[in-house]
Amino acid sequence: MVREDAQILYGFATSTEREAFRELIKISGVGPRTALSVLSGMDVGDLAQAVTLQEAGRLIKVPGIGKKTAERLLLELKGKLGADLGAPLGAVGDAQSDILQALLALGYSEKEAAAALKALPKDVGVSDGIKLALKSLAK
Repeated sequence: MVREDAQILYGFATSTEREAFRELIKISGVGPRTALSVLSGMDVGDLAQAVTLQEAGRLIKVPGIGKKTAERLLLELKGKLGADLGAPLGAVGDAQSDILQALLALGYSEKEAAAALKALPKDVGVSDGIKLALKSLAK
């Protein structure tokens, strides 16, 4: 990062972390320190999942992120992390993200899929979860 009075270097383990950092610092009120705090508090896949499911509570757990900042992050990042960063939701690997990806692949919107996912029990398997989600979406 280059400013008038300083040149500051930030290093990242992966290119997806770097891209997430760039997206985060574009948001008003989020600087490099806050962006690094978010990325050190959760990985990019968790951040993308929190944004897709609109879970402000997961972001609030990160040190330095309050309710207003979390809501701003959710609003500004919606639709950017999944598309721009190669859909890191699948990288999380749990049943919930697999169910979400299946619903998105079937043509449901992120909002519909997230609502159906919230209604499911947390310990449901992928195949049972997809069946239950499709039943709830059919109503």
